[in-house]
Order: sequence, then structure tokens, then C-alpha cells
Amino acid sequence: MPYLEKAESEARVAQVKRLLGVKNLDMLLVYYDEFNIGNGWYLTGWCPQFESGAVLVPRDGRPRILGGPESEPFAKLDSTVTETRNFPVFMVPDEEYPNATIIDFPKLFAELNAELGSVRRVGLVGAGRMPADCYRQIVDGFTGVELVDVTLDYVQLRYDKSAWEREQIRAAFALADAAYDAMQAAVKPGVSEIQVAAAGEFAARSRGASGFGFSTIVGSGKRSNAVVPTASSKPLEAGELVMIGIAPKVRGYAGVVGDVLPVDGRHTPRQQECLKHLKDAFRLTKQQLQPGHIGKEIDAPARAYFHEHGLAKYLVCPFVHTIGLHEAEAPFFGPQSGDVLKPGMTVCVDVSFFGHPEFNGVRVETGYEITERGPLPLSKKMDSLLCEG
Repeated sequence: MPYLEKAESEARVAQVKRLLGVKNLDMLLVYYDEFNIGNGWYLTGWCPQFESGAVLVPRDGRPRILGGPESEPFAKLDSTVTETRNFPVFMVPDEEYPNATIIDFPKLFAELNAELGSVRRVGLVGAGRMPADCYRQIVDGFTGVELVDVTLDYVQLRYDKSAWEREQIRAAFALADAAYDAMQAAVKPGVSEIQVAAAGEFAARSRGASGFGFSTIVGSGKRSNAVVPTASSKPLEAGELVMIGIAPKVRGYAGVVGDVLPVDGRHTPRQQECLKHLKDAFRLTKQQLQPGHIGKEIDAPARAYFHEHGLAKYLVCPFVHTIGLHEAEAPFFGPQSGDVLKPGMTVCVDVSFFGHPEFNGVRVETGYEITERGPLPLSKKMDSLLCEG
């Protein structure tokens, strides 16, 4: 059953075709793989396993998936784009599929020229992520064609979330709340980081999560300095802090929660002071989530606060990023950013520091929908917890 509603997919394809007209392009190739799924998923609600591929959108006619034969039946069942072509460059290396129809880019080029009359300018999305051999085969196969990178123009189509997208993101944050409760309950001396992660993942999956935006973060003691530590077999120890983060997905869209918890069940006075700094910076950042503010304005107050309290040298990440098909995706509202915050965006306030000699690494995170009147919590539970005095 496709995750993406047909009407959503058709509206997005129509947007892409308008972009083709503006850029005077005959078609668009949108590259994807399991590590770069967002741009392809945006049009299809689908991503293959094991293989890579591209979504081809011509100026006239139906889009199609360029991929490999192992994922072809999967695409026909679950993608909103079901017309497929198979290419060696997208397949598992050295694997054989004797019953599959496999073509090359010169054959596709001939097919497209017959269909469109002439192909002279082709837009590429994700060319910087594309393997060199894939790019070379496209160049060699599309003889005489001008290739134009329109990745930024395409990604900007994803900035403003539709009502349907916001519905999925809000549902994903509800799963993150459930996962948080389960992980918090699992945190005890002697329990392994993996057991804490398992509790959160089960809570999310059993309630319908379609996947996760990142591998679940559980880092206790010095392991929290790893910024994004995946859970290990290390047992939690009394007196430690444990940093947790989990990002359940609903229909491909992510929610998230991040916090730092005391293994003993109660923070020490010094740990409370650490959390106060995180929450103060969090509140300062949330106050900046007003339409029209740009990234550097949003980032500045919390950064100044960290400088004031001697914590700036432990900063690794900016404080606000967008959330959608990826747990963190463009635009990113960092200290040099000129990106403008607009109604319809969904963003996360993500406050952290790492490498501290006493507290190691700590992070708190939750999300907001941006409206004309300011930020609307995607998790009332975490907004209340992180904004309390």
C-alpha cells in the first residue's frame, strides 16, 4: 500500500513540470538511494532496498522510475510512480537477473527522443550524491544534451509542508512521545544502551512507525560525546547522564525527541544546572521562531547565551533545522544562514553541546509548526518539559 497519497504525488509532479518550464528543461532526473531518499520519496512515497535509482519526470507524459530489477516489483506495489526501467548502474554489482529486461542510457535516450520529439536540456537533482560511474553513463548516453543542476530549485519545493505532510509529521511526533516514555522507564543502572533503544523502538513500531529518521541515539557517560552515538552494549552506570534521541517516521515523515536523563532517576544539583543552561538556550531560540526571521537572527541569542556561560567552545551543531522526510533537512538556520522562516515550515529546536569535562555531551530537542502567529508545538509534552522554568 503506497505511503504517499495519489493527489499529493500528482501535485508534486505538476510542480516539477512547472519548474521544467521555468528552466526550459525537457525532463528531470532525480537521483536517490537508501542514504539519500528524500528527493525521490517526495515524488514516489517509496525508496528501494539494496539498489539505487532515479525518478525521471518528462515535460510531457508520465514519470517513471529508473532502477534495478530487484526493486521493480516493490515499486509497482508501493510507489505512486509505477512505470519502471532497469539499468545495470543501479543494480547490485555482479548480481544476475536473467529474466529481467535491462536497458542502458542510449536506449532510454532514443526512447525519450521518440516520445518528446527532442531532448536538449536535462535537469539533474542530486548529481553531487550520484556515483561517478552513474554520472558518466548519463553523460555518455545522452549525447549532445546539456545537463543542468537544479538541485536547489527542487529542494526548495520541499520547504513549505502541505497540510497532509504536517499531519504525518504531527503523528510521528506522537510516536516520539510514546517512545520517550518507554525509554525513560527503561533507564536504570545496569540496563544496556541497546535495551533502552529497544524499548523506544518497540513503542514506536508497535504503534505504526514506518521507519526511523536515524538510528536510535543512546549514549551514556563519555559515550554521549559522540554527538550521535548509536546504542551499544555498555551498561548504564549510577550517577551518569544518558543522552537519548529517537525519530519515528509515519508514511516516511519524521518526528523526533531528544533529552538527557539521569540514570539514577534524579538529577544532581550540578546536572540540574546543566539542564538549566540547555532549557534557557532552548527558550531563547523558541522565541525567535517568528515568520520573517532569518537563520542568523534565530541562532544568535542562544549562541550569545553559551558564550556568556563559557559553553560556546563545546558547541558542535546550530540550534534550529527543518524536519520532514529527513529528521534534519534544508533549510538549516545556522549562524551564517540567510534562509527565511515562513508559515508552513516544520522545524526543530535542537540545543546541545559536546566534549564538556563534567557533563560530556547533552542534547534536548523537539519540533514546531510555523504559523502566521508563531510556533505551534508538534509535541505539547516536550514543549512543556523543555520550556518550564
